[in-house]
Amino acid sequence: MSDINFNKQKPEVPIIIIERDDDELLSAPTASAPPLRRRWLHWLLMLVAATSAMALVAGGYMWWRYYFNIGIPVSTSPRENIAKLKQPLKQETPEVVMTSDSLLGVALDFYAIHGLQASIEFKEPDSLDRSVFLYSRCADFKPDGSIIGSLVAEGAKRQSDRSRLGYMAMADGRQVIGIGRSDRVKDYVAERGGSFFRQFILVSDGVIPMRFYLHGKVERRAIGRMGDTLYYIATRHKETLWDFADALREYGFTDAIYITGGNDPCFYRTADGQRHDIGQPREEPIVKWKGVIPWLVFRPARQ
Repeated sequence: MSDINFNKQKPEVPIIIIERDDDELLSAPTASAPPLRRRWLHWLLMLVAATSAMALVAGGYMWWRYYFNIGIPVSTSPRENIAKLKQPLKQETPEVVMTSDSLLGVALDFYAIHGLQASIEFKEPDSLDRSVFLYSRCADFKPDGSIIGSLVAEGAKRQSDRSRLGYMAMADGRQVIGIGRSDRVKDYVAERGGSFFRQFILVSDGVIPMRFYLHGKVERRAIGRMGDTLYYIATRHKETLWDFADALREYGFTDAIYITGGNDPCFYRTADGQRHDIGQPREEPIVKWKGVIPWLVFRPARQ
């Protein structure tokens, strides 16, 4: 009897209950849309990237404008002038050849430089020193004795100042003039134990500046280039800087930079060794600025 009742009993169906934490449901990511925080970070990164790109473009433009867009064409790049300084020396007789001419009402004396090498010295050459074939002033200085414009003397950097864009560089028996703010030529010259100074632009690639910072009429001096020949140039009368620069342009100088000194006395030598004075003779030697004035001195090039 008991067995029969056991067989007729219905089996129990198990009840399975699955519990899930409500916090997990709320925090589970959905596949349909990214979280708000991720979208916000994406746009922030894009904004930072765009701002950085604009800053780089603006910085590059300002760098280009400062170093290359100087408002006047340039005939020779720093790289090209360094290449000129590396060229072998020409076999030339050491001499200065003087000629005269008058253009646009400006009387000029030209001193072509051949077979000579230049350097910057702080002792004025003696007139009896037969190794000196030409010398003159070069860079300006302030009343306190500090130099205006970059200056390197025999490899020593004396001043770094790009306020004047014309320059003359000397190394390994060669010399060049150029226009620009770059310090590449200056640094190359310093490494080679040479000399370098800066001055005002008079002519750049056959063009004169729209504005000059020196006014009035005084005797003027310059260093100019035609082809591969450098010339020391002096006016015979008092001239404005504009008239002086315009006459140099008209004569055919590709580049020319100003040389301070006006009618200060100096001299040059011809191939026979004869000394010839330039400017008005000085009654007394310069004492106050002795050792301060940088002198541009030309001697025979060492072959």
